[in-house]
Amino acid sequence: MLDEGVLFRTNETAFVQTKRKLLDECDLWCIVSLPGGVFTAAGAGVKTNLLFFTKGKPTERIWYYDLSDLKVGKKTPLTLAKFEEFFRLLPKRSDSDHSWTLDLNDRKNQAAKEAEPLKRQARAKDQEAARWKEQLADLKKASRPDKKALAEAEQRISELIKAARELANQAEEIENAVYDLKAVNPNAKNDEDKRTPEELLDLIEAKGKEVAEALATLRAGSPKLSHRP
Repeated sequence: MLDEGVLFRTNETAFVQTKRKLLDECDLWCIVSLPGGVFTAAGAGVKTNLLFFTKGKPTERIWYYDLSDLKVGKKTPLTLAKFEEFFRLLPKRSDSDHSWTLDLNDRKNQAAKEAEPLKRQARAKDQEAARWKEQLADLKKASRPDKKALAEAEQRISELIKAARELANQAEEIENAVYDLKAVNPNAKNDEDKRTPEELLDLIEAKGKEVAEALATLRAGSPKLSHRP
């Protein structure tokens, strides 16, 4: 069982390294996304996931099963009956409205493809910065160094190093995103609000009138409110 925050965090090295080690050394073959509030009574308010893995070989594909849309509370606990479809689909790890498969190798290859141009640009910036450093060294050897040329060279080196670092960071973010393992159901249906801005404004106006009328009624029926000094 794992806090969902650990699954999706990729902005800290420790989280990425931990998940990379897990995926490289174990076959993480299933992640079950549990509903929020399952362990609230036990003092754990965070959303959790169940991870199933086998040591000895790297992960290639992860089968997800999503139970996060269930409403769980004291009177509606998460029972074994809620896992009926999960157990039915598990042997073949079949796809359904609540389950899908992530091809981790494909995700890694895609990330590497997207990151490579950024890495290439970063290397080019580093190489250009190295050439400017050589020029700067030659300028400093002159009997009467050109202060303006020295300042321009130093500024250019600083700009190139900064640009290379930013490009490298962008490439790293793309590659680290591979280790965002949060269950995002591709089959989930979003309830889109299709009302127009005019319809929303009319609704706000109508609600405003209701509130105004309710306040007027309260003031009329309250001696303290209707007879202010």
